[in-house]
Amino acid sequence: MYIMRDLKYLLAYTIPISTCYSIYYDGIWSYSAVIYAYLIIPIFELIFSENDHKYSAEEKSSRLKNKLFDFMLYFNIPMVFGILAWGFSDLTSNLYSFSDQLGKIISLGILLSTNGINVAHELGHRINIYEKILAKFLLIPTLYMHFFIEHNFGHHKNVATPEDPASAKLNQSLYGFWITSVIGQYISAWKIQTKLRKQNNFSFFSIKHDMIWYLLFQVIYIGLIFILFGVKGVFYASITALISVLMLETINYIEHYGLSRNKKGNRYERILPIHSWNSNHIIGRLVLYELTRHSDHHHITSKKYQILENKKESPQLPFGYPTSMIIAMIPPLWFWLINPRLKLLNNS
Repeated sequence: MYIMRDLKYLLAYTIPISTCYSIYYDGIWSYSAVIYAYLIIPIFELIFSENDHKYSAEEKSSRLKNKLFDFMLYFNIPMVFGILAWGFSDLTSNLYSFSDQLGKIISLGILLSTNGINVAHELGHRINIYEKILAKFLLIPTLYMHFFIEHNFGHHKNVATPEDPASAKLNQSLYGFWITSVIGQYISAWKIQTKLRKQNNFSFFSIKHDMIWYLLFQVIYIGLIFILFGVKGVFYASITALISVLMLETINYIEHYGLSRNKKGNRYERILPIHSWNSNHIIGRLVLYELTRHSDHHHITSKKYQILENKKESPQLPFGYPTSMIIAMIPPLWFWLINPRLKLLNNS
């Protein structure tokens, strides 16, 4: 019974499967991953009820000891890189219409975001050094490796404050947020790296300088893409990375929009579940390895995905992540839907 319940996270592999359909087929089927992620999943989330099960201490201990949860994460690495290689090979070896190319590239971007960045995010919070290395490896094709530094040492410290570029402000549109977050996080990553360098007393060109390594790994990746797939391959890889990053930033947007921590003297109040938007819609939870239970993740950062729980006191998104992301792309609709909820939170 428990094994079957645990295997529900195999649903996360449905995005890679739909991406394979996008690569293999043409026409409308080249948009298979797009249709699945942003039409089929939202429909399923309206059908299936939310699950508010609370884990007992015994259940938590059992789930933490079960290596199946870790192996389901690890398998994403060869899967993501394998599908990306297949996709770039297919795009550079065949003549497709603009529409077919667009569908396949967006599908690859969705794959890289959900099973690449999202899994890297989970592994990047682990204590095990090898899992952290796997997280960085998964971030290479996103060309956004600085996310590892900024997210762990910046975002989780400054979330829901003006100091955090990854926390969207009240009435800030998604498109404005894309610009401020992408630029702000890159600058923040360099500032954090500089601070760490001074604290640990190593030079700019030291082997310990992670930002230099990240730049090098990304250049090597683009170089390999050029060798294997030519200039067209570099173009497709770059657009795929951009799409994955914009999807990441759209998730950042809906996770913290308009929420803020009070400042007491020179310090902000400690991070609580009320400082992150939560979504308990079951399909999105499973496809994204419980990322949608974001309030619990920020409250206790070290929690592994298999024991994250729904926090009733946290602000709840009215829809799951895929639907919320689509709504966020229409700023007036997003403001109309979410701002009243923020007002109720602030008055409570």
